[in-house]
Amino acid sequence: MVKKGSVYIVIAILTVGLILVLQYNKPKKVNWFPSYVAQHKIPNGTFVVNELVQKTFEDRLQQVYKPPFEFLQQNESASGTYLIVNDRVDFGETELEVLLDWTSKGNTLFVASSGFETKLLDTLNLNQTSLYSSAEVTPTFYHQLVNTQIKRPPTPFTKEYYSLIFSTIDTLNTVVLGEVHTTADNPDEIERKVNVIKHPFGKGSIILSTFPQAFTNYFILKDENREYTAGLLSYLNAEGALYMDNHHKSGKSFYTSPMYIFLNTKEFKWAYYMVLIGSLIYVIFEGKRKQRPIAVIKPLKNQTLAFTKTIADMYYETGQREEIAKHQIANFLDYIRNRFYLNTESLDDQFHKNLAARSNHTIDDIRALFQLITQVQNQSKLSDDQLGSLNKKIENFKIKVNGK
Repeated sequence: MVKKGSVYIVIAILTVGLILVLQYNKPKKVNWFPSYVAQHKIPNGTFVVNELVQKTFEDRLQQVYKPPFEFLQQNESASGTYLIVNDRVDFGETELEVLLDWTSKGNTLFVASSGFETKLLDTLNLNQTSLYSSAEVTPTFYHQLVNTQIKRPPTPFTKEYYSLIFSTIDTLNTVVLGEVHTTADNPDEIERKVNVIKHPFGKGSIILSTFPQAFTNYFILKDENREYTAGLLSYLNAEGALYMDNHHKSGKSFYTSPMYIFLNTKEFKWAYYMVLIGSLIYVIFEGKRKQRPIAVIKPLKNQTLAFTKTIADMYYETGQREEIAKHQIANFLDYIRNRFYLNTESLDDQFHKNLAARSNHTIDDIRALFQLITQVQNQSKLSDDQLGSLNKKIENFKIKVNGK
């Protein structure tokens, strides 16, 4: 007859196996993390645009993995266009000053970010705000470049609940390159908002776009959206190098943990999970069967009190009452130092007053106790009664200190 426990084990194994099969065949979730990393092929990676730029600019393209501040400091002769794309770009005061100084020498700084730091906006006399569409559950924003030579029908985008725009621009110096609106009805009556601008800066120029999603894999590969991205890239300098930033990225360009290989590959991940589950089952069923009782080891006894009593008896039996009194007084003074934090080098009247104030005794009690201590210290021979009186006085002092 089959044991009842074995049936339960078989049912548990089959259940775990069924769960593993279902999980293994479950469709993989789409990773929408906004990484903007050149090597990532996820929707919000920039693998496609980097491939296009590589083919278009060929020898002019240079991938930069250092911070712009460090790269430009080490390459003073660098000239051309610096392209920086990320979900959010914050340079910091020092790095921004280096980039602006480099741009003023005749270079182009192109930054696509869903938000810009205050100092950069103030430098270019810009203000930014958010554009919302409350008319739809899933809002659609239509992006369009204004240049007639590269103008295309509005490009719809539905993966955001709002779109950042420039609410104020310097109309004397700023050139509008792109606009965004929230409806496709009545094109002539649509109120378009600025989201891509070009601003001269010294001998160079700065291009800002609040729509970095235009450079992602998802956007470029969807319908005819690549025309919009190509239009943005057409504003890059025709001469000089193109420096592609790989530092200001939300995601990692490479992974240092070896577990990433297992957890990012479905086959390896479930093999890893099966090993963990198998180990757990082994511990549960085999651990109980082979576990031995743990021996109880009794702790060593504290023999300090017994040793002290033995030494005291030895002194007493040999008649060395003076030695006993000497140790007793030394221990009492050590007790006063540790308990009341008083200096016992000078046992004068001020010491008596301080000890009385801290120990719940009268000044007369303290003087009588230390008078007896002084008397015992000055005697060469002590009787049993004198030694007993000293011990009783000290013990009574400690009892009263403890409030008993």
